Amino acid sequence: MTDGAASEPSLERVKRGGVAAFGIFVIGAGLTYCSQLLIARLVGADTFGIYAYVFAWMVVLAYFSALGFDVALLRFVPAYRAERAYALLKGVIQYAERRAMAVSAGVIALGILVVCLAPGMSSTLRNTFIVGFFLVPVWALLWIRSSAVRAFGGVIAALAPDRMVRDGMLLVIVAVASFSFGASLDAPWVITATLVGSVVGLALSSIAKHRLRPRIMDTITAEYSAAIWRRTALPLVIIAGAESLLNRTGVLLLGWSGHTTDAGIYGLAFNIAFLAALPRTAVNTLFAPTISHLFARKDQAMLQILVSTSALWTLCGAAAIALFLSVLADPLLSWFGHGYEAGVPALRILLIGQVFAASVGSQLHVMNMTGHERSAAVLLITSTVVNALVSMIMINQFGLTGAAIATTLTLILWNAGMAVFIWRRLELLPGVLGLPRRQAAN
Repeated sequence: MTDGAASEPSLERVKRGGVAAFGIFVIGAGLTYCSQLLIARLVGADTFGIYAYVFAWMVVLAYFSALGFDVALLRFVPAYRAERAYALLKGVIQYAERRAMAVSAGVIALGILVVCLAPGMSSTLRNTFIVGFFLVPVWALLWIRSSAVRAFGGVIAALAPDRMVRDGMLLVIVAVASFSFGASLDAPWVITATLVGSVVGLALSSIAKHRLRPRIMDTITAEYSAAIWRRTALPLVIIAGAESLLNRTGVLLLGWSGHTTDAGIYGLAFNIAFLAALPRTAVNTLFAPTISHLFARKDQAMLQILVSTSALWTLCGAAAIALFLSVLADPLLSWFGHGYEAGVPALRILLIGQVFAASVGSQLHVMNMTGHERSAAVLLITSTVVNALVSMIMINQFGLTGAAIATTLTLILWNAGMAVFIWRRLELLPGVLGLPRRQAAN
């Protein structure tokens, strides 16, 4: 693919890329489901709860360690390629990777110190945390390099290592260890298998980045615009970390309060409900750089068409998936083993939130890619704080179902807030509400 081709996004390209990305996400979600099903059935709700609790912490820490460059590269790399500023292109990727590794090293050192000194922590939970901290640099680097690959035009090569290889390797390792060698699995063992799969995914993303990079990068000296990159990345790291916290507040609060079994059940219900978000996530794969391109061209009509059309696609997909999962919620969670059926009400409540989010489209990407990332960060931080406060109250009253109620209410309020902002500042009707305007434009 030439640089010119890479810099000419269109609605048709988003459609083709979205279909390919959706296929990867579906396969990846299937692997995630299978690996979690196998782990949940083999280790039981208690051990799975410890694993899910530690896993949630590592995801949050990894997003903060990536420093927002897993999103920022989607803006800088296409822009530098279009300008043929290859020295800056090389510099921004190097800067992102080196800073992320430095922060991750600090997270590992501080994290191990904290869990070793924490009173009353079980040895199983402590050992799971110690191994888990090494996931932070692996995931941060994996996401940064995958973003570079996406910006270079390698959609499948960017998604497969994180979405397929990581959980695929986990599934294989757990299955072989349990069924072929009869190994007794505990939470530290499973988190170690997750680390192995993640390292393999990182290796593949590194190969893809090396293969797709402009060859001129090998012959030039990197240039750095660190002040600009930091200024852009700061709100993005806040957004990434806050969104991760928003999604995992229920698991973290349930685990923090000592209810690790409920944390595992809720985490499983949340991950299953997130299947309804796959259409939106898939479209976002090419949506981000496309929205930035159209905004730079001041093509308001095409921007509205893209926002509304993508929202229609994601709503149809999310509604179909949510209906299917809601009907089969009881047998679906029962397949995981005894105790998991307690998550059925939470699953159905979470699905409502995902369908609403799909109806308004990828609003966070619209704000990020049109230069309103700071406002997006303020809205997201506010929503995360509200979610934490409401979750504490609801969990105290209704347990894991209360966590689902709090998360769904917050998701609806957050998206409503973004919709008002986009309508007022960008004069874009949010999601499917813009369909009449799209038809008028046609």
